[in-house]
Amino acid sequence: MELPFLEKKLNCARNFPAPLPHSFIEGAFAEHLLKAVANENDEQAQVEAAQTDPARFEELYEANFDRVYAFVARRTANRELAQDLTSEVFQRALAGLEGFKWQGMPFVAWCIGIARNVLAQHAYRSPAECVLPDLGADDGAERRTMMLQAIDSLPDDQKQVIVRRFFQQRSMREIAQELGRSEGAVKQLQLRALRKLRDFLRSKYE
Repeated sequence: MELPFLEKKLNCARNFPAPLPHSFIEGAFAEHLLKAVANENDEQAQVEAAQTDPARFEELYEANFDRVYAFVARRTANRELAQDLTSEVFQRALAGLEGFKWQGMPFVAWCIGIARNVLAQHAYRSPAECVLPDLGADDGAERRTMMLQAIDSLPDDQKQVIVRRFFQQRSMREIAQELGRSEGAVKQLQLRALRKLRDFLRSKYE
């Protein structure tokens, strides 16, 4: 499927120097993070809307473009290549959106995963055009370690909810009974925990 809004955004990207200035990257990351935390449910709604109507993907594209473009631009040899690969990332994201499962983690993390694959494949074809400092064979293990560290940093009550809910696959009712809390209280603990995990993961993608 074509992305008619992609060329417009990339035209704006051509005004950025290559590599992107660190101040721009930090500013874009901070703005995106603040919006995500302030609008926890908006991104899930955007994903679900785009899964029903692909034309709504533009909202996700606009919200996540800066992060993905910055990630790619910092790992490629020139701006034109970064634009081409960023376009491919979003084309793949749109093509695979139907299979995306919302689990409370930021949508941009999924896009960054696609970007890693796109960069790795391009590096295989044209190694001189890419700089890939973090695409090694241990990347999956590194991400798992990162997630365990994030969970371990949670307050004990939030950690118990996350472990029971996502690792032990318990229902909200079961968790509430085990912890002696109401289901509403458990949902709030889960929400706060997911927000903290979101913050942690976003910080690691800078």
